Amino acid sequence: MKQEPLTSWRGQEPAETPVLEVRDLKVHFPVTRGAILRTTVGQVKAVDDVSFTIAKGEVLGLVGESGCGKTTVARTILKLVKPSSGQILFDGTDIWTLKGAAEKGFRRRVQAIFQDPFSSLNPRMSVREIVGEPFVIHEPDMDRDAMDRRVRELLELCGLPGRIGERYPHEMSGGQRQRVGIARALALNPDFIVCDEAVSALDVSIQAQIINLLQDLKDELGLTYLFIGHDLSVVKHLCDRVAVMYLGKIAEAGDSETLFAEPLHPYTNALMEAIPVPDPKTEAARPHQVLAGEIPSPLDPPSGCVFHTRCPIAIPQCQEDAPRLEEARPGHWAACPVVTSGRTNPHDLHLAAPSPPQVSPANTAAGPTGR
Repeated sequence: MKQEPLTSWRGQEPAETPVLEVRDLKVHFPVTRGAILRTTVGQVKAVDDVSFTIAKGEVLGLVGESGCGKTTVARTILKLVKPSSGQILFDGTDIWTLKGAAEKGFRRRVQAIFQDPFSSLNPRMSVREIVGEPFVIHEPDMDRDAMDRRVRELLELCGLPGRIGERYPHEMSGGQRQRVGIARALALNPDFIVCDEAVSALDVSIQAQIINLLQDLKDELGLTYLFIGHDLSVVKHLCDRVAVMYLGKIAEAGDSETLFAEPLHPYTNALMEAIPVPDPKTEAARPHQVLAGEIPSPLDPPSGCVFHTRCPIAIPQCQEDAPRLEEARPGHWAACPVVTSGRTNPHDLHLAAPSPPQVSPANTAAGPTGR
């Protein structure tokens, strides 16, 4: 069942065309067998029916456990991965219909900041060459002096001295390398930036500096972000709206303040439970309720609601019907019929999921040893 496309964070249709609109996006990777005559034996459903919009000047956070499909969504938006179905509209135009000069213009306007600042920078290029490379590709007529001036301006805008342009990536700290990555992303004056775990590989103190830098750049340059992250406190601080993904689908979405204050979906509640309390005594004293079981494989996801195998409030309907995102409150969406129908209060959830069914060793293909 298709998910309803998310509207603006107020829960109303946006007054103008959103910068980015993702419609019913699916990204399935084939699993093949055979060295010569390859046969497709399955599909890894990395992203399965995801829809959302991002308005101009907004920051949308995309969160979830590792492997839930966040980065695949980002790579598809950047045209690095081709979708199996669905549409991605940038300023109302399907990006997969863009060719030639139109596609080159799209790549000027959409940039990325990657998770690992070291592996995303060419170790054989100096900082000046790295930040200046977009000009070589998109503005080949720019003279050397103008390019050097622009590179220094970008480095200083990102809090780095202009003289650092002669250094190489291995000669800088992690925070400096990430600032270089941000300067490169800003080189062509983009409208939209994908921040894929942009602070996850950094120390906490450096994280705060980069987050503040991203916020300042957004306000100063009018940027729009898709921010992908694991750290919920970072997401809450930076993002206007948040979408929570689980096994390739969006489980809940809404404005940041409401979603963190009153999460609806049991999976979002579990994520909130995992946030540690800074006071060690309080953290040790508070009850810890965690989900049982492991995330199912996207190669063979559960039928119906993909979360029902770990859900503490699952009903028989959850095993058969795939839930759709429903607006439980103005601007607050959840894909859980139990919660949206008012059958339970999400704040009263006991997160210990039922024990998985016991399987006799005689019924397993691996035999009694399980090997």
